[in-house]
Amino acid sequence: MSTRLNVLDHAMVPDHQIMTEEELAGLLSLYNITSEQLPRIYHDDPAVKTIGAKPGDVIRIIRTSHTAGRAESYRLVIKRPKK
Repeated sequence: MSTRLNVLDHAMVPDHQIMTEEELAGLLSLYNITSEQLPRIYHDDPAVKTIGAKPGDVIRIIRTSHTAGRAESYRLVIKRPKK
């Protein structure tokens, strides 16, 4: 018997979403940056694996904030370097 845990169902894990090409183009244009300038997240992160993101995808992470109400951050999915 196998029980799979969905990490996104945990109260402490914020919402993770894969951005579309159009959303990503708007984000990069707004801040005048490239995707390589975004913070990174590894492809084997449990939340990244759960949503099915692949290296090269950009993830939007939405957190609730006591001060801002809603805070969005963005991460570029990369492959973990081999040791």
